[in-house]
Amino acid sequence: MGTGARAKPLRDVVAPGLDVLFCGINPSLLSAERGHHFARPGNRFWPALHLAGLTPRRLAPEEDGELPRYGLGVTNLADRPTRTAAELTPEELRDGLRSLTALVAEYRPRVLAVLGVTAWRLATGRPRAGWGRQEESLAGAQTWVLPNPSGLNAHHQLPDLARLYAGLRP
Repeated sequence: MGTGARAKPLRDVVAPGLDVLFCGINPSLLSAERGHHFARPGNRFWPALHLAGLTPRRLAPEEDGELPRYGLGVTNLADRPTRTAAELTPEELRDGLRSLTALVAEYRPRVLAVLGVTAWRLATGRPRAGWGRQEESLAGAQTWVLPNPSGLNAHHQLPDLARLYAGLRP
């Protein structure tokens, strides 16, 4: 598993040649404390992966290290843990995009799935970026922007997330 050039409060779960690298916005305080991605009980990432058919069963956050076994990985756009992603500055998101680009170039996933359109817009300076597959790839990875699975995001329900995640399968 890669950790990037500097120490991170939450490690990247990556391996060369993944089918999909999921990119959250940043770690929650609880995820950073526990050392596992999407650790908040209301987060729908783990059930969505399973319902999408990307994992054979619902994994627990503590099993995030198992993702590469299924051709999946997870990282974050920004490293700083916060209560809400709205606490991040545009500069942090832009800096995170540079680090993400280097990570994608090193590990070469087929697809990068960024989980949060507002953070993606701020990081890339593309205020009109929308959902779905992006015109531009990132370091050679087909790039998608999908809804954030946080329980705070009431606009997209679990069946929506599962359907969208399923569309990333090779």
